[in-house]
Amino acid sequence: MPKHGKNYKNKLQGIDRTVLQGIEEAIELVLKSSYAKFDETFDIAMKLGVDPRHADQMIRSSVSLPHGTGKVTRVLVFAKGPKEAEALEAGADYVGGDDLVEKIKEGWLEFDKTVATPDMMGVVGKIGRVLGPRNLMPNAKLGTVTMDVANVVKEIKGGKVDFRVDKAGIIHAGVGKVSFGKEKLSENILAFVQKIIQLKPSSSKGIYMRSVTVSSTMGPGVKVDPLSVRAMIK
Repeated sequence: MPKHGKNYKNKLQGIDRTVLQGIEEAIELVLKSSYAKFDETFDIAMKLGVDPRHADQMIRSSVSLPHGTGKVTRVLVFAKGPKEAEALEAGADYVGGDDLVEKIKEGWLEFDKTVATPDMMGVVGKIGRVLGPRNLMPNAKLGTVTMDVANVVKEIKGGKVDFRVDKAGIIHAGVGKVSFGKEKLSENILAFVQKIIQLKPSSSKGIYMRSVTVSSTMGPGVKVDPLSVRAMIK
């Protein structure tokens, strides 16, 4: 069991974890329980009624949040020719091909997301064992293998969030910063949850959204009534 400090325990006393909160109330509780000296990330974790062992129930995608994530994302693009210029103009931090591959082979990993044009995937494949385990490999399902590099770079820079369900059927993502305030966080959560619901597999039976928990980076989790989340969407 992880050990928590005095600040965490003090904030925990103000939360009844046996009660499922409405989504608006849960956001307020998380904001009140934030105590770190830095701008904490506002996280959401959703337990879904899926079995990721079945390929048709593996949920993996991305969503652009209306107010972004509040994080500075360093984007690397594997491209050449006109697409290289487009990526740079769109705000990519690093653009190249074999030169970047060799740099990464030597241990350089000063970036957060990667994008590649389809013709560059043969080159990128040489470092698949480096990028793959770190979730940095360009992926067509996430829209990061594309000829439209300019728009994808702009989306990532603007707050696009990638997510995937883990072995336990849980999806976890950061949907903003505590400093965003209740209104912006509510709108970001709405966009995120709507995307999750859109991705419900037809083979998923029973209750799809089984539990929802929100928290800040350092603060205690607050359990949310899934019905209040569905009501927010409606």
